[in-house]
Amino acid sequence: VQLQAFGGGLVQTGGSLKLSCAASGGTFKSRLVGWFRQAVGKERENVASIRWNNQNLRYADSVKGRFAISFDNAMNTVYLQMDNLKPEDTALYYCAVGKQFSLEYSIWGQGTLVTVSS
Repeated sequence: VQLQAFGGGLVQTGGSLKLSCAASGGTFKSRLVGWFRQAVGKERENVASIRWNNQNLRYADSVKGRFAISFDNAMNTVYLQMDNLKPEDTALYYCAVGKQFSLEYSIWGQGTLVTVSS
């Protein structure tokens, strides 16, 4: 499986963006899938994850109530809907996936940059 994230861009505070992570060479069925972000000078943060076909959704406290992770019906694309964006959400966002039924991430995609202006 290879991953490609896209959908980032420049948005004003309070705006929304929807990121997509497309899988090629496989699907997200029965896998742990997560969205991560890393801002300049900060550690990587796991902002959202979804496991085993829409189960066990988890969010970082910093994005709860504002971000939502979901799959498409074919389970080869995972989305991150981001609403009410704040300047502190500015970061490089990327997706990662684990092997089937594994709780560890093993494949990482390239990032897409999200910039939130104040």
